[in-house]
Amino acid sequence: MGLRPGRCYTKIHRPYTRQSRRRPRKGYVKGVPKPKITVFEAGTKDNYKNTIFLISKDHKQIRHNALESARVAVTQTLEKHISKGEKFFFKTRVYPHHILRENAMATGAGADRFQQGMRASFGKPISTAAQVKVGQKIMEIQINDANLKLAKKAFKQAGYKLPVLCRIEIVKNDIKL
Repeated sequence: MGLRPGRCYTKIHRPYTRQSRRRPRKGYVKGVPKPKITVFEAGTKDNYKNTIFLISKDHKQIRHNALESARVAVTQTLEKHISKGEKFFFKTRVYPHHILRENAMATGAGADRFQQGMRASFGKPISTAAQVKVGQKIMEIQINDANLKLAKKAFKQAGYKLPVLCRIEIVKNDIKL
């Protein structure tokens, strides 16, 4: 079976993150898969004139594959269309700590012989998600004035990939040379 739809995991539940590093046998969560998003910063750090934020309008959970999809959309848009000689800096500001569990149900002929139903239905870890609140900054781009419209377009593309309504906020930076 493939991935369940994102709507199955968007409601915020109590954070479930316990993984012991010092004493792994004492950790509560066994076998958590690695998140797909591994690169959280792209571009070059510098003094830029503008910082643009992608801000959440809802309390939701964002799965790791949605974060990776949004990151890819932003970096591809910026790298493909940015002006010659211009630079940018992109950062994903949330991390998928929350562990998602699933009680896998068997289907088909003979499934009733080995299935437990809802008895001991705690579930196995299948994925991770980031829990975001209203007004929390999800991503940021630092860029100069020449490519401001392009950065807004990139964040609009990224907003389509996320299961949360987003708004874009632009902040002018005071550059001290």
